[in-house]
Amino acid sequence: MRPFQSASHQRHCLLCHRAPCSCSRTSRAISTVEQHQDKIETINEAFVTARDEIEYAKEEAETVYFNEAHETAKTAVAETLDLYNGLLGSLEESERGKLQRSMGLKMEQLKAELEVLDSMHA
Repeated sequence: MRPFQSASHQRHCLLCHRAPCSCSRTSRAISTVEQHQDKIETINEAFVTARDEIEYAKEEAETVYFNEAHETAKTAVAETLDLYNGLLGSLEESERGKLQRSMGLKMEQLKAELEVLDSMHA
């Protein structure tokens, strides 16, 4: 039996089906940070890419390539933040706090670096 099933659910399945649960009446599994390591790795990779794009755009300041590099960096930052916020939204409150403590500063760093880049663009 699945460890997250309630006792009443287990009784229901044993009485109705004479077997462990295979019905659709399952309890919702609690999503934890540890269960999302692949998504966290993807976010970390996106973070590195976004930082690289920001650095490249800074190098292109005062050149004809800056506008394009700036847009690429903005897109990379937006994609990274979307991944992060999507994962945050899928977690329970206590797990959300863990993720914010482990990755929140990195996301704020991206926002701040993009603001610096935006000020160079103006």
